[in-house]
Amino acid sequence: MAEGTLAPPQAPPASPEPPRNRGGWRGEAGRLLEVVALVGLVVTQPLLDVLGRSPDFFLFHRASRADVLLLVALIAIAPTVPFAVLGAIGLVAGRLARAAVHTLVVGLLLAALAVQVGRHVTPLRGVPLLLVAGVAGAAAAAAHRRWRVPGRVLRVAAVGPLVFVGLFLFASPASAVVMPRGHGGAAGVAGAGGHPPVVMIVLDELPLVSLLGPDGRIDATRYPHFAELAGGSTWYRNATGVSGWTPYALPAMLTGRYPAQPFAPHYSQYPDNLFTALGGLYDIKAEESITRLCPPSRCEQPVSPEQGLGVLVRESGKLLRQVTAPVDSRIDPEDSYREQTRAEAGLDAAEPVPDDPKFRWDTLDDNQPARFTAFLAGLRPSPRPTLHFLHLLMPHSPWAYLPSGARYAAPEDLPNDGAGWVDLARARHLAQLGYTDRLIGETLRTLRATGLYDKALVLVTADHGVSFRKDWQGRGLDAITHAADQVAWVPMFVKEPGQRAGRVDDRNWEHVDLLPTIADETHVRIPWRVEGRSARQAPREGADKRFYDRPGEPLTVTGGVPSPPAPPAPDPLLGTRVGEKPAGGTATVANLAAFRDVDPAHGELPALVWGTVPASVPDGTRLAVAVNGTVGAVVPVVRPDPGGRRFAALLPDDRLFAAGSNRLDLYRVEADGTLRRLTLS
Repeated sequence: MAEGTLAPPQAPPASPEPPRNRGGWRGEAGRLLEVVALVGLVVTQPLLDVLGRSPDFFLFHRASRADVLLLVALIAIAPTVPFAVLGAIGLVAGRLARAAVHTLVVGLLLAALAVQVGRHVTPLRGVPLLLVAGVAGAAAAAAHRRWRVPGRVLRVAAVGPLVFVGLFLFASPASAVVMPRGHGGAAGVAGAGGHPPVVMIVLDELPLVSLLGPDGRIDATRYPHFAELAGGSTWYRNATGVSGWTPYALPAMLTGRYPAQPFAPHYSQYPDNLFTALGGLYDIKAEESITRLCPPSRCEQPVSPEQGLGVLVRESGKLLRQVTAPVDSRIDPEDSYREQTRAEAGLDAAEPVPDDPKFRWDTLDDNQPARFTAFLAGLRPSPRPTLHFLHLLMPHSPWAYLPSGARYAAPEDLPNDGAGWVDLARARHLAQLGYTDRLIGETLRTLRATGLYDKALVLVTADHGVSFRKDWQGRGLDAITHAADQVAWVPMFVKEPGQRAGRVDDRNWEHVDLLPTIADETHVRIPWRVEGRSARQAPREGADKRFYDRPGEPLTVTGGVPSPPAPPAPDPLLGTRVGEKPAGGTATVANLAAFRDVDPAHGELPALVWGTVPASVPDGTRLAVAVNGTVGAVVPVVRPDPGGRRFAALLPDDRLFAAGSNRLDLYRVEADGTLRRLTLS
């Protein structure tokens, strides 16, 4: 540089350019919106969709408006909280850690969403679906981190939970439970003639064929009280329900109209029904289960300990596990409905212990369903005509009763279909039906003891059946198509006042005929148009029947009175005494510990045995299950179910058990009939 020349000023060292700021409150708000959107798609939408189509879920649990609103708020908000907390922890650790945590959260939620989508659009299930979903979630998370567009789309989609909540509250069938609408129902007009007491029992999930013996009559050996009922009433042997789903079937029975819309089974949606028709003339004592058709102005709503927000949250959690599982599941909240026992509800005995040596009421009466006990206590003569109504979820699943009334434990996820499992399901159904028969007998005894039997119009029926036909088990469209005789045809008994002799009527009865028949028998004119036909009118000319898997979409069901399915031949090993046998393998029994201390006096027995055997044991191998040296069941080994079980056996005869320690043995039945004892663990 020349002397005297001024040097240009030196610029200060340039500081590094700050990176694009994705921190701060705006950045955190954006990340939270993205999580809200994904949680809405993974949790809020599918859960509210199922619950919105299942108003009976809230009615069964007697949910108040406040309970439902709080549950919806929890579903929409609570699942986001853990992710927000995780993000806050990551924020404390620094910007890079926060970004990594957010990417991880996005990836996990996208993988969970991929599981649900994949279950609907691909044949993958279980571990393969989880692997594919994991890869999809990782790829989507990488795209979200690399490009801005996915994040912007998610932030816009954060409005989704509000939309899902709005659809639930204002457009779903369950909205009627939160915001009842409609007018009061029309009262019937009293006509000339007497107004007898009405006693009506609606059972649930009971196909007629389950009651029939090989001769097509009620099997009096297995079900003596149903046979007793048939012997003193008119048995409409060709009776069918109108739907395989109670929320549609029961309103049709009580309104006289076929299902037209997927409405909640609530008085605001069906203001004109049996309770309002008789309510101006009759006192109403109604025990409903998964409907609320009797308005508060006519009926007191029972209070049950099995209600409140805690129960709703617990059962919703179970539904969420089904919704998000990588395996197929029939998402039907009704599968979890179970009648509380009298002991659970804290009710006192409604009646003295009857003198019935075949039924140990003295030790098992606490197992009596609480709703049935309350109904029984109300069966008393009254100066005013009275309608005594009971909808009892028996012999509806979950199956938990032996014919004696003893209860047993069973895994909630035990399959009901597939080789071996469908036979077990039917056996458990028939065992619970045996207990239901005892309840019918107790009702008849009470009616006679109080003098109501001769005076009353007594009706006993079921809203629908269920199929136990292999590959077509259940009550859905496939079961209706392939086993309508088990889904549609139900028992229907009507005992008129003063009737003593039984008779059979094979007219084409559909359950919309129930209300007109009651109206004629009670001399009450129904002030609205009904689609059913009273039994006092001429029978229908045609033989076809209407049945609805969905309201407004009638299916034609053909056929007459169903024939009972051929009963399986009893295994010759049943009931035999088993001595010492050589050891020949191993087996794992999940509930083996339950046999160490059995107390029949408490009404519970380990009557269902389940577990697994080594993979080397071929499918179809017969296992004999013995308690205290007597064979109580013979079952096949089957392919592992999702829980890894390869066998399960019901031991319906509680006489196998003794107080204290009981010995359980499993034997492998060889092709030549010899038995080899399995070492249990």
